[in-house]
Amino acid sequence: MTLLELVTGCWAIEPEKLREIQAIYATHLRGERIDIAAIEARLGRPLHAEQQQYTVEQGGVAVLSVSGVIAPKANLFMQVSGGISARMLTKQLESAAVDARVQSVVLAMDTPGGNVLLVPETAAAVYELAQRKPIVVHTSETLASAGYWIGSAANAIYVSGPVVQVGSIGVVVSRNYNPNATSQEEHIVAGKYKRLVKANEPLSDESRAVVQADVDYVYSIFVDDVAKYRGATSEQVLEHMADGRVFRGQQAIDAGLVDGVSTLDALVEQMATDPSKFTARRKARFAVRSDRVPRKSTGAGAAHEDDLSATNDKGSDMETSVTRESLQRDHAPLFAALQAEFTAMGAQQERDRIAAVRATVVPGHEKLVETLAFDGKTTAAEAALQVNAAVRAAHEAAAKAHADDAPPAAKGGAAPQDKPAKTKAEQVAEAQAHAKEKGIDLIAALKELGYAA
Repeated sequence: MTLLELVTGCWAIEPEKLREIQAIYATHLRGERIDIAAIEARLGRPLHAEQQQYTVEQGGVAVLSVSGVIAPKANLFMQVSGGISARMLTKQLESAAVDARVQSVVLAMDTPGGNVLLVPETAAAVYELAQRKPIVVHTSETLASAGYWIGSAANAIYVSGPVVQVGSIGVVVSRNYNPNATSQEEHIVAGKYKRLVKANEPLSDESRAVVQADVDYVYSIFVDDVAKYRGATSEQVLEHMADGRVFRGQQAIDAGLVDGVSTLDALVEQMATDPSKFTARRKARFAVRSDRVPRKSTGAGAAHEDDLSATNDKGSDMETSVTRESLQRDHAPLFAALQAEFTAMGAQQERDRIAAVRATVVPGHEKLVETLAFDGKTTAAEAALQVNAAVRAAHEAAAKAHADDAPPAAKGGAAPQDKPAKTKAEQVAEAQAHAKEKGIDLIAALKELGYAA
């Protein structure tokens, strides 16, 4: 790979550092000598072109310092600004994995990111090492972009204090062109997209779309890897972590990027004392806040068990109070999705309620049932009670009306009075009169009158 291809390729790095690298390349391209001594004097430190090897501390803790711009291999940029060879870093990780002296690993990282080439492979090497030995990342300055891509694959990430910078998850392709250049370029190519970029012309719309698609593809790999390594979903990473912002201290913890606060010495001591605490992979935990003002960090200091179990793991330092207003303001896409879901759910529940109320209808009470169905609150059970009460009241009213409409009862006749018993003489006298009237004898008359058998 040429320096030009490296400079114009995909980078996961902080913008200022990329501009610095492009300036270095421009100086090199002009044939000007880069004054290494002057740069060292300006920075107040020597420049190193060699990747540092890990040291094994007491307790079998391997400490590997990783500082500077990430590039696939040692090059001019590493010499000028210090840097990380992704290839050499991967070899160091593979060596630590099989080194019998190493019981655990601390990556002490300070990097603004770099070119994306070999970064996914280096992150995978960290992840594979974590399957065999506890490995954590510590940063006291910056862990950004491609640096975070690699660091996220460790079992946990710690910062030293409240202003440490973490994040800048994103991908960029940056180029310069000079429309006033006196020289003209001519390219003879085969393949539609063989020459997308020309030194003295802006990108065409079609070329820009091709480059954008490439950037989006690399970005999707970046996001998916962070989601995998941090135990989150890609959607959560996009919402909380991966909008290109740089977070500081507690902000990074709240965004799920970092697991806690510790000094490097305290972290190494804890790894030496009980590496099993760092065997389990920490998962990103997201604090939903009611404001955008960062909370006060606990700061750096000697790490103890509570610190290293991570603010995010225990959640003791997170605000959990959420209001409707804060959710709508701070998480508008989530709020809109929930609102739409709950609206649809509520509409379906209301349709089900109306159907259930209507099922309680009894002939003659349709109007009551319709009123209850559309009052927005009456349940089917409540409707059934009201309908039964209405039916009972109707029956009672009908019975009363029927009773009111019935004619008065007829008056009964007087009961017949019992006659006093007749004497024998009176019976004989009555029978003689009856015999004479009928022309029969006395015995027959007595029988007809019931006085004789």
